[in-house]
Amino acid sequence: MKLLNIGFGNMVVADRLLAIVSPDSAPIKRLIQDAKDGGRLIDATYGRRTRAVLIMDTDQVILSAVQPETVAGRMTEDRAEGVDARG
Repeated sequence: MKLLNIGFGNMVVADRLLAIVSPDSAPIKRLIQDAKDGGRLIDATYGRRTRAVLIMDTDQVILSAVQPETVAGRMTEDRAEGVDARG
């Protein structure tokens, strides 16, 4: 199980991640609202501005204050180094 740092010490299981998107478009804003209404939204921004929306294969939507490019870069770095939850 590989964990991905999404900012402020928060981690998600990298293998469950479907997409990392920007929160600026209307369809993504609707997706966030639907997840909130359905109890599937996890806000990991610590009160900061949402910069990335992570869509998981479990139907959960996670908000992050880290840029999508940064999250994607961390995922690529972890895969290149072979980092996983066991160290």
